[in-house]
Amino acid sequence: MKLFVAGFPGDFDDVDLKEMFELYGTVTSAKLIVDRATGKSKGFGFVEMPDKMEALQTIETLNGAGIKGKKISVQEAENRPPSSGGSNNFRSRNNNNFNKRY
Repeated sequence: MKLFVAGFPGDFDDVDLKEMFELYGTVTSAKLIVDRATGKSKGFGFVEMPDKMEALQTIETLNGAGIKGKKISVQEAENRPPSSGGSNNFRSRNNNNFNKRY
């Protein structure tokens, strides 16, 4: 089960996140999202736990818990539909620009 986690202090890293969640069950991955420009944590990320019951108990235990003066949020991650557009929109804009120039 994939969990969305938020509200972590900026000095938390992937290892800290994984170790924290391993106290409540098996963790297959733990990743905090970092700002590309600064390389600093944005304070949120994702944890994957293969056992659904452990994951649900972890949500119940950690959601709203305090860490270094901050309340964290832990919930089941929502599946995002694949993005439409992206490269198609880019090609479309390029084709329009190409036609305008020639």
